[in-house]
Formats: sequence, C-alpha cells, structure tokens
Amino acid sequence: MIVEEVVEEVVINSIDDALELIGNLYYEGYAKIIISKNNITADFFNLKTKLAGEILQKFAQYQMPLVIVGDFEKYNSNSLRLYL
Repeated sequence: MIVEEVVEEVVINSIDDALELIGNLYYEGYAKIIISKNNITADFFNLKTKLAGEILQKFAQYQMPLVIVGDFEKYNSNSLRLYL
C-alpha cells in the first residue's frame, strides 16, 4: 500500500522524525510514501547540511520508497537538480 502524507505542517525536521514516520508507516502496513516538499524542513534541500543524504539513507535502509512532490524551481543547486 502507498500513503500520501497530506498535512499542513512540516513532519520531517530531523533524522529522528524520519525514523518515526518510517516506523509508523510500517506499523500501519504501508510500503511507500508520497510527501510534499512543504512537509520537509528547508534544511533538507540545502545539501551542505547533509540532512537529505542521511534521511534518504534511512528510507532506503528500511526499504520504504519515498517520493517528494512539489515545485523545486527556487533551488539553485546543480547537485539537487540531478536527483529531482
């Protein structure tokens, strides 16, 4: 099953938030998640913080495919464009 997280607030501010989300989704029987970029801290998209790599590694480690949707035009990162 796939879940789409539809909430107004940021739900992933840290690695711990990501792990909690993964655990909750797994417990509820979901195998994949779609989430808006607005539900992830802006630090995630600043690749210098390394937060994106650490969070994405957790999703990969726990075999929980993650799709991030949204408008990414405002980000001026060549590295980020390779992944989005």
